[in-house]
Amino acid sequence: MSIYLQKQQWKLWLFMSAIIIVSISLWYTNILVNKIAKEERKKVRLWADAVQKKANLVKYTNELFNKIKIEERKKVELWAEATKQLSKDLSDYGFVLKVVSDNTTVPVILADEKGVPITSRNLDPNKEKDKNYLIQQMELMRNIQEPIEINIYMGKKNYLFYQDSKLFSELKNVLDDLVKSFISEVAVNSASVPVIYTDSTKLNVLASGNVDSLKIKNSDFLKTTISNMAAKNQPIEVALGDGTKSFIFYQESILLTQLKYYPYVMFGIIGLFLLIAYLLFSTARKVEQNQVWVGMAKETAHQLGTPLSALIAWLEYLKIKGLDSATAFEIEKDIKRLETITDRFSKIGSTPKLDKVNLVSVLIESISYIKLRVSKNVLFSIDQDNQTEIIALLNIPLFEWVIENLCKNAVDSMTGSGLISITISDQTQFVYIDITDTGKGIPKSKYKTVFEPGYTTKKRGWGLGLSLTKRIIENYHSGKIFVKNSDLNKGTTFRIVLNK
Repeated sequence: MSIYLQKQQWKLWLFMSAIIIVSISLWYTNILVNKIAKEERKKVRLWADAVQKKANLVKYTNELFNKIKIEERKKVELWAEATKQLSKDLSDYGFVLKVVSDNTTVPVILADEKGVPITSRNLDPNKEKDKNYLIQQMELMRNIQEPIEINIYMGKKNYLFYQDSKLFSELKNVLDDLVKSFISEVAVNSASVPVIYTDSTKLNVLASGNVDSLKIKNSDFLKTTISNMAAKNQPIEVALGDGTKSFIFYQESILLTQLKYYPYVMFGIIGLFLLIAYLLFSTARKVEQNQVWVGMAKETAHQLGTPLSALIAWLEYLKIKGLDSATAFEIEKDIKRLETITDRFSKIGSTPKLDKVNLVSVLIESISYIKLRVSKNVLFSIDQDNQTEIIALLNIPLFEWVIENLCKNAVDSMTGSGLISITISDQTQFVYIDITDTGKGIPKSKYKTVFEPGYTTKKRGWGLGLSLTKRIIENYHSGKIFVKNSDLNKGTTFRIVLNK
Protein backbone atom coordinates (compact mmCIF):
# COMPACT_ATOMS: atom_id res chain seq x y z
CA MET A 1 0.00 0.00 0.00
CA SER A 2 2.79 2.45 0.97
CA ILE A 3 4.68 1.67 -2.26
CA TYR A 4 1.71 2.66 -4.38
CA LEU A 5 0.96 5.66 -2.21
CA GLN A 6 4.53 6.85 -2.65
CA LYS A 7 4.36 6.11 -6.36
CA GLN A 8 1.21 8.20 -6.76
CA GLN A 9 2.70 11.00 -4.70
CA TRP A 10 5.81 10.97 -6.87
CA LYS A 11 3.64 11.04 -10.00
CA LEU A 12 1.70 13.98 -8.59
CA TRP A 13 4.88 15.88 -7.72
CA LEU A 14 6.40 15.15 -11.13
CA PHE A 15 3.19 16.24 -12.85
CA MET A 16 3.06 19.47 -10.84
CA SER A 17 6.76 20.12 -11.58
CA ALA A 18 6.15 19.54 -15.28
CA ILE A 19 3.19 21.95 -15.21
CA ILE A 20 5.33 24.61 -13.48
CA ILE A 21 8.23 24.13 -15.94
CA VAL A 22 5.90 24.25 -18.95
CA SER A 23 4.09 27.31 -17.56
CA ILE A 24 7.36 29.19 -16.97
CA SER A 25 8.65 28.18 -20.40
CA LEU A 26 5.41 29.26 -22.07
CA TRP A 27 5.44 32.53 -20.14
CA TYR A 28 9.02 33.34 -21.15
CA THR A 29 8.56 32.16 -24.74
CA ASN A 30 5.42 34.26 -25.02
CA ILE A 31 7.37 37.29 -23.84
CA LEU A 32 9.94 36.71 -26.60
CA VAL A 33 7.23 36.03 -29.18
CA ASN A 34 5.33 39.16 -28.15
CA LYS A 35 8.49 41.25 -28.55
CA ILE A 36 9.06 39.83 -32.02
CA ALA A 37 5.37 40.27 -32.79
CA LYS A 38 5.58 43.91 -31.67
CA GLU A 39 8.45 44.50 -34.09
CA GLU A 40 6.50 42.73 -36.83
CA ARG A 41 3.47 44.92 -36.16
CA LYS A 42 5.69 48.00 -36.42
CA LYS A 43 6.88 46.77 -39.81
CA VAL A 44 3.31 46.19 -40.92
CA ARG A 45 2.24 49.61 -39.65
CA LEU A 46 5.20 51.29 -41.39
CA TRP A 47 4.34 49.43 -44.58
CA ALA A 48 0.70 50.49 -44.31
CA ASP A 49 1.73 54.12 -43.71
CA ALA A 50 4.15 53.97 -46.66
CA VAL A 51 1.42 52.56 -48.88
CA GLN A 52 -0.93 55.31 -47.77
CA LYS A 53 1.67 58.00 -48.52
CA LYS A 54 2.48 56.42 -51.87
CA ALA A 55 -1.22 56.35 -52.69
CA ASN A 56 -1.48 60.02 -51.80
CA LEU A 57 1.54 60.75 -54.00
CA VAL A 58 0.00 58.85 -56.90
CA LYS A 59 -3.26 60.70 -56.34
CA TYR A 60 -1.50 64.08 -56.28
CA THR A 61 0.50 63.18 -59.42
CA ASN A 62 -2.67 62.10 -61.18
CA GLU A 63 -4.45 65.30 -60.25
CA LEU A 64 -1.46 67.33 -61.42
CA PHE A 65 -1.40 65.39 -64.64
CA ASN A 66 -5.07 66.07 -65.21
CA LYS A 67 -4.46 69.78 -64.69
CA ILE A 68 -1.56 69.71 -67.16
CA LYS A 69 -3.73 67.75 -69.55
CA ILE A 70 -6.47 70.36 -69.40
CA GLU A 71 -4.01 73.24 -69.82
CA GLU A 72 -2.24 71.43 -72.67
CA ARG A 73 -5.50 70.94 -74.53
CA LYS A 74 -6.48 74.55 -73.94
CA LYS A 75 -3.18 75.68 -75.46
CA VAL A 76 -3.58 73.41 -78.50
CA GLU A 77 -7.15 74.49 -79.10
CA LEU A 78 -6.24 78.14 -78.59
CA TRP A 79 -3.32 77.83 -80.96
CA ALA A 80 -5.46 76.05 -83.54
CA GLU A 81 -8.20 78.65 -83.24
CA ALA A 82 -5.70 81.49 -83.56
CA THR A 83 -4.25 79.81 -86.63
CA LYS A 84 -7.72 79.49 -88.09
CA GLN A 85 -8.56 83.15 -87.43
CA LEU A 86 -5.29 84.47 -88.72
CA SER A 87 -5.57 82.44 -91.89
CA LYS A 88 -8.65 84.40 -92.97
CA ASP A 89 -6.43 87.36 -93.76
CA LEU A 90 -4.21 86.55 -96.78
CA SER A 91 -1.88 89.35 -95.95
CA ASP A 92 -1.09 87.63 -92.68
CA TYR A 93 -0.53 84.18 -94.21
CA GLY A 94 3.16 84.48 -93.52
CA PHE A 95 2.32 85.19 -89.91
CA VAL A 96 0.24 82.01 -89.82
CA LEU A 97 3.22 80.08 -91.04
CA LYS A 98 5.32 81.77 -88.37
CA VAL A 99 2.81 80.68 -85.72
CA VAL A 100 3.09 77.17 -87.03
CA SER A 101 6.89 77.33 -87.13
CA ASP A 102 7.10 78.67 -83.59
CA ASN A 103 5.31 75.58 -82.26
CA THR A 104 7.97 73.40 -80.59
CA THR A 105 5.87 70.90 -78.65
CA VAL A 106 2.63 70.02 -80.47
CA PRO A 107 3.02 67.60 -83.43
CA VAL A 108 1.16 69.22 -86.41
CA ILE A 109 0.76 68.62 -90.17
CA LEU A 110 -0.60 71.21 -92.59
CA ALA A 111 -2.30 69.66 -95.64
CA ASP A 112 -4.15 71.01 -98.68
CA GLU A 113 -7.77 70.28 -99.46
CA LYS A 114 -6.78 67.09 -101.28
CA GLY A 115 -5.05 65.78 -98.16
CA VAL A 116 -1.55 66.27 -99.53
CA PRO A 117 0.88 67.29 -96.73
CA ILE A 118 2.34 70.78 -97.15
CA THR A 119 4.46 71.10 -94.03
CA SER A 120 4.85 69.50 -90.56
CA ARG A 121 6.34 70.19 -87.16
CA ASN A 122 7.56 68.14 -84.18
CA LEU A 123 7.48 64.76 -85.93
CA ASP A 124 10.30 62.30 -86.48
CA PRO A 125 12.94 64.45 -88.30
CA ASN A 126 14.23 61.41 -90.19
CA LYS A 127 10.80 60.73 -91.72
CA GLU A 128 9.33 64.21 -92.19
CA LYS A 129 10.12 64.14 -95.97
CA ASP A 130 8.37 60.76 -96.39
CA LYS A 131 4.83 61.51 -97.64
CA ASN A 132 3.54 58.04 -96.74
CA TYR A 133 4.75 58.54 -93.17
CA LEU A 134 3.03 61.95 -93.05
CA ILE A 135 -0.22 60.52 -94.42
CA GLN A 136 -0.13 57.74 -91.76
CA GLN A 137 0.41 60.34 -89.03
CA MET A 138 -2.49 62.44 -90.41
CA GLU A 139 -4.80 59.43 -90.09
CA LEU A 140 -3.67 58.84 -86.51
CA MET A 141 -4.21 62.50 -85.67
CA ARG A 142 -7.65 62.49 -87.34
CA ASN A 143 -8.67 59.61 -84.98
CA ILE A 144 -7.59 61.66 -81.95
CA GLN A 145 -8.68 65.19 -82.89
CA GLU A 146 -10.76 66.65 -85.72
CA PRO A 147 -8.48 68.67 -88.08
CA ILE A 148 -8.88 72.47 -88.12
CA GLU A 149 -10.20 73.83 -91.40
CA ILE A 150 -8.33 76.95 -92.73
CA ASN A 151 -9.82 79.05 -95.58
CA ILE A 152 -7.01 80.31 -97.79
CA TYR A 153 -8.60 82.25 -100.70
CA MET A 154 -11.23 81.81 -103.40
CA GLY A 155 -12.79 78.85 -101.59
CA LYS A 156 -9.52 76.97 -101.28
CA LYS A 157 -8.91 75.31 -97.96
CA ASN A 158 -6.07 73.86 -95.95
CA TYR A 159 -6.38 71.47 -93.00
CA LEU A 160 -4.33 71.50 -89.81
CA PHE A 161 -3.86 68.10 -88.14
CA TYR A 162 -2.50 67.93 -84.57
CA GLN A 163 -2.24 65.68 -81.45
CA ASP A 164 -1.15 65.88 -77.80
CA SER A 165 2.28 67.33 -77.19
CA LYS A 166 5.31 65.18 -76.51
CA LEU A 167 5.49 66.55 -72.97
CA PHE A 168 1.90 65.52 -72.32
CA SER A 169 2.51 62.00 -73.71
CA GLU A 170 5.65 61.59 -71.62
CA LEU A 171 3.80 62.67 -68.48
CA LYS A 172 1.08 60.17 -69.24
CA ASN A 173 3.62 57.36 -69.59
CA VAL A 174 5.28 58.38 -66.32
CA LEU A 175 1.90 58.34 -64.56
CA ASP A 176 1.02 54.91 -65.98
CA ASP A 177 4.39 53.58 -64.79
CA LEU A 178 3.82 55.12 -61.38
CA VAL A 179 0.40 53.47 -61.01
CA LYS A 180 1.79 50.10 -62.13
CA SER A 181 4.71 50.48 -59.72
CA PHE A 182 2.32 51.32 -56.90
CA ILE A 183 0.17 48.23 -57.53
CA SER A 184 3.28 46.05 -57.81
CA GLU A 185 4.71 47.36 -54.53
CA VAL A 186 1.40 46.73 -52.79
CA ALA A 187 1.28 43.11 -54.00
CA VAL A 188 4.99 42.33 -53.49
CA ASN A 189 5.72 44.02 -50.17
CA SER A 190 8.88 43.86 -48.06
CA ALA A 191 6.87 43.21 -44.89
CA SER A 192 5.59 39.89 -46.30
CA VAL A 193 2.06 40.97 -45.46
CA PRO A 194 -0.85 39.01 -46.97
CA VAL A 195 -2.59 41.73 -49.01
CA ILE A 196 -5.55 41.97 -51.40
CA TYR A 197 -6.04 45.04 -53.60
CA THR A 198 -9.65 45.40 -54.85
CA ASP A 199 -11.75 47.90 -56.75
CA SER A 200 -14.56 49.96 -55.19
CA THR A 201 -16.91 46.93 -55.10
CA LYS A 202 -14.45 45.05 -52.86
CA LEU A 203 -15.17 41.98 -54.94
CA ASN A 204 -12.88 42.30 -57.97
CA VAL A 205 -9.24 41.66 -57.14
CA LEU A 206 -6.80 43.99 -58.93
CA ALA A 207 -3.70 42.50 -57.31
CA SER A 208 -2.75 40.24 -54.41
CA GLY A 209 0.35 39.14 -52.56
CA ASN A 210 1.23 36.38 -50.06
CA VAL A 211 -2.22 34.85 -50.59
CA ASP A 212 -2.96 31.53 -52.31
CA SER A 213 -3.63 32.52 -55.91
CA LEU A 214 -5.85 29.49 -56.53
CA LYS A 215 -7.98 29.88 -53.40
CA ILE A 216 -8.49 33.58 -54.01
CA LYS A 217 -10.43 32.74 -57.18
CA ASN A 218 -13.09 31.15 -54.96
CA SER A 219 -15.65 33.87 -54.16
CA ASP A 220 -16.52 32.42 -50.72
CA PHE A 221 -12.85 32.22 -49.72
CA LEU A 222 -12.29 35.77 -50.99
CA LYS A 223 -15.24 37.19 -49.02
CA THR A 224 -14.17 35.40 -45.84
CA THR A 225 -10.54 36.49 -46.20
CA ILE A 226 -11.45 40.12 -46.90
CA SER A 227 -13.87 40.11 -43.96
CA ASN A 228 -11.18 38.72 -41.62
CA MET A 229 -8.63 41.23 -42.87
CA ALA A 230 -11.05 44.16 -42.43
CA ALA A 231 -11.84 42.99 -38.88
CA LYS A 232 -8.14 42.99 -37.92
CA ASN A 233 -6.94 46.11 -39.77
CA GLN A 234 -8.73 49.12 -41.22
CA PRO A 235 -8.49 48.80 -45.03
CA ILE A 236 -6.47 51.50 -46.80
CA GLU A 237 -8.65 53.56 -49.10
CA VAL A 238 -6.90 54.54 -52.34
CA ALA A 239 -8.16 57.38 -54.59
CA LEU A 240 -5.88 57.78 -57.61
CA GLY A 241 -7.62 60.94 -58.84
CA ASP A 242 -9.64 59.31 -61.61
CA GLY A 243 -12.88 59.58 -59.67
CA THR A 244 -12.92 55.97 -58.45
CA LYS A 245 -11.76 54.39 -55.21
CA SER A 246 -9.98 51.13 -54.49
CA PHE A 247 -9.15 49.36 -51.25
CA ILE A 248 -6.12 47.59 -49.82
CA PHE A 249 -6.92 44.82 -47.30
CA TYR A 250 -4.08 43.34 -45.28
CA GLN A 251 -3.36 41.31 -42.14
CA GLU A 252 -0.42 40.24 -40.03
CA SER A 253 2.42 38.46 -41.77
CA ILE A 254 2.50 34.67 -42.00
CA LEU A 255 5.67 34.69 -39.86
CA LEU A 256 3.89 36.60 -37.10
CA THR A 257 0.97 34.15 -37.17
CA GLN A 258 3.41 31.24 -36.93
CA LEU A 259 5.22 32.90 -34.03
CA LYS A 260 1.96 33.13 -32.08
CA TYR A 261 1.44 29.37 -32.20
CA TYR A 262 5.12 28.40 -32.03
CA PRO A 263 5.27 27.84 -28.22
CA TYR A 264 2.23 25.57 -28.28
CA VAL A 265 3.49 23.60 -31.28
CA MET A 266 6.91 23.28 -29.64
CA PHE A 267 5.51 21.97 -26.37
CA GLY A 268 3.10 19.74 -28.27
CA ILE A 269 6.06 18.12 -30.04
CA ILE A 270 7.99 17.85 -26.77
CA GLY A 271 4.91 16.38 -25.09
CA LEU A 272 4.48 13.86 -27.90
CA PHE A 273 8.15 12.92 -27.65
CA LEU A 274 7.88 12.47 -23.87
CA LEU A 275 4.69 10.41 -24.28
CA ILE A 276 6.36 8.11 -26.81
CA ALA A 277 9.44 7.85 -24.56
CA TYR A 278 7.22 7.06 -21.56
CA LEU A 279 5.34 4.39 -23.50
CA LEU A 280 8.59 2.82 -24.69
CA PHE A 281 10.09 2.81 -21.20
CA SER A 282 6.81 1.55 -19.73
CA THR A 283 6.68 -1.26 -22.29
CA ALA A 284 10.30 -2.14 -21.58
CA ARG A 285 9.59 -2.12 -17.84
CA LYS A 286 6.56 -4.38 -18.30
CA VAL A 287 8.58 -6.78 -20.43
CA GLU A 288 11.24 -6.84 -17.74
CA GLN A 289 8.59 -7.44 -15.05
CA ASN A 290 7.12 -10.24 -17.13
CA GLN A 291 10.51 -11.88 -17.39
CA VAL A 292 10.93 -11.61 -13.60
CA TRP A 293 7.44 -13.06 -13.07
CA VAL A 294 8.08 -15.92 -15.45
CA GLY A 295 11.47 -16.67 -13.96
CA MET A 296 10.11 -16.59 -10.40
CA ALA A 297 7.10 -18.77 -11.30
CA LYS A 298 9.17 -21.41 -13.09
CA GLU A 299 11.76 -21.44 -10.32
CA THR A 300 8.94 -21.89 -7.76
CA ALA A 301 7.54 -24.80 -9.75
CA HIS A 302 10.99 -26.34 -9.97
CA GLN A 303 11.63 -25.96 -6.23
CA LEU A 304 8.22 -27.48 -5.37
CA GLY A 305 8.86 -30.44 -7.63
CA THR A 306 11.52 -32.10 -5.42
CA PRO A 307 9.66 -32.12 -2.06
CA LEU A 308 6.43 -33.01 -3.87
CA SER A 309 8.04 -36.14 -5.33
CA ALA A 310 9.30 -37.02 -1.87
CA LEU A 311 5.82 -36.56 -0.36
CA ILE A 312 4.32 -38.91 -2.95
CA ALA A 313 6.94 -41.53 -2.04
CA TRP A 314 6.36 -41.09 1.68
CA LEU A 315 2.59 -41.48 1.18
CA GLU A 316 3.09 -44.79 -0.56
CA TYR A 317 5.43 -45.89 2.25
CA LEU A 318 2.84 -44.95 4.90
CA LYS A 319 0.16 -46.89 3.05
CA ILE A 320 2.40 -49.99 3.20
CA LYS A 321 2.92 -49.39 6.91
CA GLY A 322 -0.85 -49.53 7.50
CA LEU A 323 -1.97 -45.88 7.39
CA ASP A 324 -5.78 -45.75 7.57
CA SER A 325 -7.47 -45.08 4.22
CA ALA A 326 -9.32 -41.89 5.33
CA THR A 327 -6.08 -40.19 6.39
CA ALA A 328 -4.29 -41.42 3.28
CA PHE A 329 -7.12 -40.03 1.10
CA GLU A 330 -6.89 -36.55 2.65
CA ILE A 331 -3.09 -36.52 2.35
CA GLU A 332 -3.41 -37.62 -1.27
CA LYS A 333 -5.88 -34.78 -1.96
CA ASP A 334 -3.44 -32.23 -0.57
CA ILE A 335 -0.59 -33.72 -2.61
CA LYS A 336 -2.73 -33.43 -5.75
CA ARG A 337 -3.45 -29.87 -4.73
CA LEU A 338 0.28 -29.21 -4.52
CA GLU A 339 0.69 -30.80 -7.95
CA THR A 340 -1.99 -28.47 -9.30
CA ILE A 341 -0.23 -25.45 -7.78
CA THR A 342 3.08 -26.58 -9.25
CA ASP A 343 1.41 -27.05 -12.63
CA ARG A 344 -0.03 -23.52 -12.42
CA PHE A 345 3.35 -21.95 -11.75
CA SER A 346 4.95 -23.96 -14.53
CA LYS A 347 2.39 -22.59 -17.02
CA ILE A 348 3.26 -18.95 -16.25
CA GLY A 349 5.13 -17.51 -19.24
CA SER A 350 4.02 -20.27 -21.59
CA THR A 351 1.04 -20.22 -23.89
CA PRO A 352 -1.48 -22.42 -22.10
CA LYS A 353 -3.71 -24.83 -23.96
CA LEU A 354 -7.35 -23.77 -23.88
CA ASP A 355 -9.98 -26.50 -24.02
CA LYS A 356 -13.72 -26.39 -24.55
CA VAL A 357 -15.04 -27.27 -21.12
CA ASN A 358 -18.24 -26.89 -19.11
CA LEU A 359 -17.75 -23.65 -17.19
CA VAL A 360 -20.57 -24.43 -14.74
CA SER A 361 -19.02 -27.68 -13.54
CA VAL A 362 -15.56 -26.06 -13.21
CA LEU A 363 -17.02 -23.28 -11.05
CA ILE A 364 -19.02 -25.70 -8.86
CA GLU A 365 -15.96 -27.87 -8.30
CA SER A 366 -13.77 -24.85 -7.44
CA ILE A 367 -16.31 -23.44 -4.98
CA SER A 368 -16.73 -26.87 -3.37
CA TYR A 369 -12.97 -27.07 -2.75
CA ILE A 370 -12.87 -23.53 -1.27
CA LYS A 371 -15.89 -24.17 1.04
CA LEU A 372 -13.99 -26.86 2.93
CA ARG A 373 -11.05 -24.55 3.60
CA VAL A 374 -12.75 -21.37 4.84
CA SER A 375 -14.85 -20.48 7.88
CA LYS A 376 -18.32 -21.98 8.14
CA ASN A 377 -19.60 -18.42 8.63
CA VAL A 378 -18.87 -17.72 4.95
CA LEU A 379 -21.80 -18.72 2.74
CA PHE A 380 -21.59 -19.38 -1.00
CA SER A 381 -24.32 -19.21 -3.66
CA ILE A 382 -24.13 -19.94 -7.39
CA ASP A 383 -26.77 -18.53 -9.74
CA GLN A 384 -26.38 -20.37 -13.03
CA ASP A 385 -29.72 -19.30 -14.52
CA ASN A 386 -30.98 -22.92 -14.60
CA GLN A 387 -28.19 -23.85 -17.00
CA THR A 388 -26.12 -26.93 -16.28
CA GLU A 389 -23.76 -26.56 -19.24
CA ILE A 390 -22.04 -23.47 -20.68
CA ILE A 391 -19.12 -24.29 -22.95
CA ALA A 392 -16.16 -21.89 -22.85
CA LEU A 393 -12.46 -21.99 -23.77
CA LEU A 394 -10.54 -22.49 -20.52
CA ASN A 395 -7.34 -23.73 -19.05
CA ILE A 396 -8.83 -25.38 -15.96
CA PRO A 397 -5.86 -25.18 -13.51
CA LEU A 398 -5.29 -21.47 -14.25
CA PHE A 399 -8.99 -20.58 -14.21
CA GLU A 400 -9.46 -22.36 -10.86
CA TRP A 401 -6.56 -20.29 -9.56
CA VAL A 402 -8.46 -17.12 -10.55
CA ILE A 403 -11.62 -18.21 -8.73
CA GLU A 404 -9.64 -19.16 -5.61
CA ASN A 405 -7.83 -15.80 -5.51
CA LEU A 406 -11.08 -13.84 -5.88
CA CYS A 407 -12.85 -15.90 -3.22
CA LYS A 408 -9.93 -15.72 -0.77
CA ASN A 409 -9.78 -11.93 -1.17
CA ALA A 410 -13.55 -11.79 -0.60
CA VAL A 411 -13.23 -13.89 2.59
CA ASP A 412 -10.44 -11.60 3.87
CA SER A 413 -12.53 -8.52 3.05
CA MET A 414 -15.49 -9.94 5.03
CA THR A 415 -13.17 -10.91 7.94
CA GLY A 416 -14.38 -14.52 7.84
CA SER A 417 -18.15 -13.89 7.86
CA GLY A 418 -20.53 -13.03 5.02
CA LEU A 419 -21.94 -14.11 1.65
CA ILE A 420 -20.14 -14.74 -1.64
CA SER A 421 -22.47 -14.85 -4.66
CA ILE A 422 -21.42 -16.14 -8.08
CA THR A 423 -23.69 -15.26 -11.02
CA ILE A 424 -23.18 -16.79 -14.46
CA SER A 425 -24.73 -14.99 -17.43
CA ASP A 426 -24.66 -16.72 -20.83
CA GLN A 427 -24.67 -14.27 -23.74
CA THR A 428 -24.34 -14.80 -27.49
CA GLN A 429 -20.56 -14.42 -27.76
CA PHE A 430 -19.46 -14.00 -24.17
CA VAL A 431 -19.96 -15.43 -20.70
CA TYR A 432 -20.17 -13.02 -17.76
CA ILE A 433 -19.16 -14.23 -14.29
CA ASP A 434 -19.92 -11.83 -11.43
CA ILE A 435 -18.38 -12.58 -8.02
CA THR A 436 -19.97 -10.46 -5.27
CA ASP A 437 -19.01 -10.27 -1.59
CA THR A 438 -20.39 -8.38 1.42
CA GLY A 439 -17.02 -7.07 2.54
CA LYS A 440 -15.43 -3.67 3.15
CA GLY A 441 -15.60 -2.49 -0.45
CA ILE A 442 -13.05 -0.69 -2.62
CA PRO A 443 -12.78 3.09 -3.15
CA LYS A 444 -13.59 4.09 -6.71
CA SER A 445 -10.13 5.60 -7.13
CA LYS A 446 -8.60 2.14 -6.51
CA TYR A 447 -10.66 0.17 -9.07
CA LYS A 448 -7.62 -0.19 -11.35
CA THR A 449 -4.91 0.02 -8.71
CA VAL A 450 -6.02 -3.24 -7.01
CA PHE A 451 -4.73 -5.17 -10.05
CA GLU A 452 -1.23 -3.65 -9.82
CA PRO A 453 1.56 -5.92 -8.50
CA GLY A 454 2.33 -5.19 -4.86
CA TYR A 455 -0.98 -3.53 -4.01
CA THR A 456 -2.46 -5.01 -0.82
CA THR A 457 -4.45 -3.97 2.24
CA LYS A 458 -3.06 -6.84 4.31
CA LYS A 459 -0.18 -6.36 6.71
CA ARG A 460 1.53 -9.54 5.51
CA GLY A 461 0.23 -9.66 1.95
CA TRP A 462 2.38 -9.67 -1.16
CA GLY A 463 -0.22 -8.04 -3.38
CA LEU A 464 0.22 -10.58 -6.18
CA GLY A 465 -3.13 -12.41 -6.21
CA LEU A 466 -5.22 -9.96 -8.28
CA SER A 467 -2.24 -9.14 -10.49
CA LEU A 468 -1.91 -12.83 -11.39
CA THR A 469 -5.67 -13.06 -11.82
CA LYS A 470 -5.65 -10.21 -14.36
CA ARG A 471 -2.72 -11.72 -16.19
CA ILE A 472 -4.40 -15.16 -16.43
CA ILE A 473 -7.76 -13.79 -17.65
CA GLU A 474 -6.50 -11.15 -20.07
CA ASN A 475 -3.19 -12.53 -21.34
CA TYR A 476 -3.95 -16.26 -21.40
CA HIS A 477 -7.73 -16.36 -21.92
CA SER A 478 -8.12 -13.14 -24.01
CA GLY A 479 -10.87 -12.06 -21.62
CA LYS A 480 -11.42 -9.14 -19.25
CA ILE A 481 -11.64 -8.68 -15.51
CA PHE A 482 -12.54 -5.48 -13.69
CA VAL A 483 -14.32 -4.10 -10.66
CA LYS A 484 -17.93 -3.80 -11.80
CA ASN A 485 -19.06 -1.85 -8.76
CA SER A 486 -18.23 -1.44 -5.08
CA ASP A 487 -19.75 0.30 -2.05
CA LEU A 488 -17.73 0.97 1.06
CA ASN A 489 -18.75 -1.34 3.94
CA LYS A 490 -21.34 -3.02 1.68
CA GLY A 491 -19.41 -5.14 -0.77
CA THR A 492 -17.69 -5.48 -4.13
CA THR A 493 -18.49 -7.16 -7.44
CA PHE A 494 -15.74 -8.38 -9.76
CA ARG A 495 -16.76 -9.24 -13.33
CA ILE A 496 -15.00 -11.76 -15.56
CA VAL A 497 -15.73 -11.73 -19.32
CA LEU A 498 -14.79 -14.87 -21.27
CA ASN A 499 -15.10 -15.80 -24.93
CA LYS A 500 -17.46 -18.68 -25.56
